[in-house]
Amino acid sequence: MALSRSARLGVLVTAAASFLAIAAAAPPTQGAPGIGDPYFPRLGNGGYDARHYDLDVAYAPDTGRLDGRTTLTARATRTLSSFDLDLQKLQITRVEVNGRRAEFTRDGDEVTVTPRRVLPKGRDFTVSVTYGGVPEALGGPIVFGSDYGWMKTPDGVFVACEPNAASTWFPSSDHPADKATYDIRIKAPEGLTAVSNGRLVSTYDKGGSTYTHWRESKPMATYLATATIGKFDVRTGRTPGGIPVYVAIDPVLKGASSVDVYGVTSAVTDYWSQVFGPYPFEETGAIVDDMPEAGFSLEVQSKPAYSAVRSETTIVHELAHQWFGDSVSVAHWNDIWLNEGFATYAQWLWAEHQGTRSAHDSFRAGYDSRPADSSFWQVEPGAPERDSMFASAVYQRGAMTLQMLRERIGDPAFFRLLPTWTTLHRYGNASTADFIRLAERVSGRQLDDLFDTWLFTPGKPAL
Repeated sequence: MALSRSARLGVLVTAAASFLAIAAAAPPTQGAPGIGDPYFPRLGNGGYDARHYDLDVAYAPDTGRLDGRTTLTARATRTLSSFDLDLQKLQITRVEVNGRRAEFTRDGDEVTVTPRRVLPKGRDFTVSVTYGGVPEALGGPIVFGSDYGWMKTPDGVFVACEPNAASTWFPSSDHPADKATYDIRIKAPEGLTAVSNGRLVSTYDKGGSTYTHWRESKPMATYLATATIGKFDVRTGRTPGGIPVYVAIDPVLKGASSVDVYGVTSAVTDYWSQVFGPYPFEETGAIVDDMPEAGFSLEVQSKPAYSAVRSETTIVHELAHQWFGDSVSVAHWNDIWLNEGFATYAQWLWAEHQGTRSAHDSFRAGYDSRPADSSFWQVEPGAPERDSMFASAVYQRGAMTLQMLRERIGDPAFFRLLPTWTTLHRYGNASTADFIRLAERVSGRQLDDLFDTWLFTPGKPAL
C-alpha cells in the first residue's frame, strides 16, 4: 500500500518525535570498558548485551596470519553515544555500526566505537569489525603456567581460550557474563579440517581452500569458542541415548593411548544426562590435537579440546563442564569453583558409578594426604586470587565442599539439587551465593557454616 506525501511526512515526524523522546528520557552515555570483574576489570563491556556473533575468519598456517570479519548483534542496555569491544594485538581496518562506517579509537586491548547516531536503549544494533594480523597466545601463571589461547601447531592451530584469550582472535565482549549464540565460518587450506562449536552447517572446497560453517545455537561464553584447524580423523554418530557425536583426533596421535575417546565421550555424556539433567547442547564430542606445549584440556562448548589423548577421567571432567561452566556459567571469575569443583566432583561420581571408589573415599584420600600445614589449605576456593584461580585447591577443595554438602543433606536432597541447579540457570550465569541459597531451599537446612568453613576459611577444616 502506498502512502501519500502528507502521510509519509506524518510518519517521519512521529518517528523523529519518538527518537527525541527517547533521547530526552535517557541522555546518551559511553559504554563501560569492562563489567567490573574483580579479577579482570576491563574484560567484557558495559552498556550492551551481546546477542549473536557472526565470525568469518581465514587462517594461513604457513604465515600464521588470521584475517577476519566479526559482526556482533547486541542490544543497548542504556542509550549509547559510544561503546567498547575487547581485541588484543590484531589490527582493525574498518568498523561499521548498523551498516554505516563508524569511528574508533584504541587503548591497548580496548576498542572504543563511536557510531554516527546514538543507539537508543532497548534497541538491537550490529557492529562489524574487519581486522587481521598474527594472533599471539597468552602466557603467565593463570593457566598452570602454560600458554593458552590461539596456539600455532605444525599443521594448523589449537584454540583454547580460558579465561581471557577469546579476544586474541575476535573482537568481543570477552567475559562469560555476556553470552551469545554463534555462527563461525572458517577458511583454511584445502586438506585441513576446521572444528568449532555446535553443529556443522556446511563444508566445501574451492580454489585450494576449505570453507567450513559451524553454528552454536545455544548461548556461549566467549572463552568457550574455538576455531581449531589441522589434520583430523573424524568420527560421527550418536550416543546410545541419541545425542549426536563429533570426535576429531589428530592422526599423529593414533595408537598413542588405549583410551577410546569416542566411546568414553558417548557413555559419559549419557550418564551425566541422567545425573545432571538433560544434555544442554545439540552435539557432544571431542577435539584431540597434537599440541604438547599446552599441558591442559578445555571444556570447549559441545566439543572439549584436548591437547593430547587424555585419560578417561579427564574426559569425564571436561564433559561435566558442559553443565557446570558452559550451560551454567560463572557471573564473575572469582566463582570459578562452581566450574572446577563440580567437574572434579564429577570425576569422583564417575568412579563411584564404575564401582572403583566411592566419592567419600575419594574425599578422604585427598583430605588425608594433605597435612594441615600444606599451602593447599591456604587457598580459599570460594574466593581465590586471580593468579591462583586454577590452583588445585579450587578443584579439590571445591569437590570436598560438595561431598561435605552431600553428607550433610543426604543423597535424596543432593541429587535433586544438582539437576535443579542446572535447570534453574540453564544457558545463564550464577554465583556462589545463588548456589548456597538453592542448596538451603532444596534441603530445608541452614548451611552457612558448611560453606564458610570449606570455601572461605583458610586452614584445614576439622571433620
